[in-house]
Amino acid sequence: MDADVTDSAGPPSDPDRPAEDKPQDRSREESGQPEGEAPEGATSEGPASQGAASESPAPAADADGVRTWADQPKDGIVAARRSPWLRWTALAASFLVLVAAGVGWWMYKKLDGNITTDTSAAAELKAYEKERPTPVVMDAQNILLIGSDSRAGDNRKYGRDDGGSQRSDTTILLHLAADRKSATAVSIPRDLMVEIPSCSTGDDKKTREQFTQFNTAFELGGTACTIRTVERMTGIRVDHHMVVDFNGFKDMVDAVDGVEICLKEPIDDRDAHLELPAGRQKLDGEQALGYVRARKSLGNGSDTERMERQQQFLGALVNKMQSNGVLLNPTRLYPVLDAATKSLTTDPGLDSLRDLYDLVRGMRNVPTEQVQFLTVPRQPYRNNPNRDELVEPDAGDLFKQLREDKPVAVVPADEVEEAERERESGQDGKPDDAGSESPTPAPTYSGSSAADDLCKQ
Repeated sequence: MDADVTDSAGPPSDPDRPAEDKPQDRSREESGQPEGEAPEGATSEGPASQGAASESPAPAADADGVRTWADQPKDGIVAARRSPWLRWTALAASFLVLVAAGVGWWMYKKLDGNITTDTSAAAELKAYEKERPTPVVMDAQNILLIGSDSRAGDNRKYGRDDGGSQRSDTTILLHLAADRKSATAVSIPRDLMVEIPSCSTGDDKKTREQFTQFNTAFELGGTACTIRTVERMTGIRVDHHMVVDFNGFKDMVDAVDGVEICLKEPIDDRDAHLELPAGRQKLDGEQALGYVRARKSLGNGSDTERMERQQQFLGALVNKMQSNGVLLNPTRLYPVLDAATKSLTTDPGLDSLRDLYDLVRGMRNVPTEQVQFLTVPRQPYRNNPNRDELVEPDAGDLFKQLREDKPVAVVPADEVEEAERERESGQDGKPDDAGSESPTPAPTYSGSSAADDLCKQ
């Protein structure tokens, strides 16, 4: 039996055996193959079976002629085992890339779909193109921000719904400098007496041209009528507009995890649904909405003080977004954009996420001290002290600066009053011709900047 095993497995290896007696040399002689020439079916490196063995290593034979893996080199085994894992890893990575791309696309489409496009305003503005101001400075942009006080739907809890009617609760003309190194937000009082042009109504009728309070324009003719009223008053071309309702503002504050303010006195305002103690505190969205809308329970109850409070709060909101890196962090920016776009109505030029992102990207490098807030120069209307009228030539000078994209400076109200008193008394220390050979200084107005700390007022 041992002989049979030996014949079938081949003779055992003998290191002392002469080379000419080795089986492979003898087989070459028997086959008549010249020495140094590879047999048919073999490569220059060995027989064909050896090439196959290099891909799948053959097991070595032990002293008894039994083939095992014990003495086989490990590299081939590891490669054979590692290959499936590499394939699975690559497959998993590809899958994750596809999932991430899918999630990113879904998020983009969701935010993009949140925005409502105001096509009717665009159509009416196009019909009145000939009477609209011509842009003066290329790349400078003027955006009209309108806060709607509609009580319809989810806003019903903030007051009585008069059949779905609405007026502009807050209107801000935002001027972005062409070099994007400054931004100036000008509040327009809702009770300001202005000339409102003839506008189209929702039932295809025309209103008459009239001199009345500013927020009537939004009630009569919507966004287009408001834009035309602002353009007629300022001579500034409005490039884009946004209408935001109460919930949009509230959700944006929640998205940045609240905004800090300081109160000198406690607030208890049932109309604004607001009750707050005095001192430093962080307001959530609902509280912030009550704070910027409250009027009767704060200060002298005037709309003037309320606008100043709105400006200061918006400045604090901008500061929070910049200082906390929200604008540079997609993970933190997403909930802010989601909140903003859900309650946002814009013109066709800003109705996509890409358009809004380009706008935000252009503003994110503006220093907070150059994000300025002020109200148009105004005073009590001579025929009705409960209404406002523009103060000239101050208002005209402000509009000219913005129209020509020239700088505007804002300082706290008490500094403006002090400077005015000094100028009237001749104690400002400047000769009458002091500015004749020096550059004209930027006009100074009462206001605030996003860098101001509400707790240091």
